[in-house]
Amino acid sequence: MAGNGFELETFLPYRLNRAAEFVALRFAAQYKARFQLTRPEWRTLAALGSSGRSMTATEIGAHSSMHKTKVSRAVFSLEQRRWLKREEDGRDRRFEHLALMPAGEQAYKELTKLASRYQAELLSTLGADDMEALATGLRAVERAMKKSVARQ
Repeated sequence: MAGNGFELETFLPYRLNRAAEFVALRFAAQYKARFQLTRPEWRTLAALGSSGRSMTATEIGAHSSMHKTKVSRAVFSLEQRRWLKREEDGRDRRFEHLALMPAGEQAYKELTKLASRYQAELLSTLGADDMEALATGLRAVERAMKKSVARQ
């Protein structure tokens, strides 16, 4: 519907999604080639590794903005690799605490090195000024997200 004043190319959600996909897919190609991980598996591993503690699947989903089905599949796959373990909550059997096993911790360490190299590549591609401007804009969006969640 041309002429209604709406410009898709300037619509922030559209632009953020395109940029995120571009950046994420390039990194995904690297961790898929090295570890044969899917995006949900990487995000689950990253959530557990960066937290430094056990988490529930619900916490992982909230931390990484993933649907519970994707988290569940990723947990199952990582458990099959013996990268994480489940422990039943002693007080409430509906909950399981998920934690990295030594092999998962090692994979996470290697992935953080890969991620650091990719971050440096992005900095080189974008330049320091644009990277800082992007970080400032993202902080503003993240602050707005936190306020929105707090009001709910």
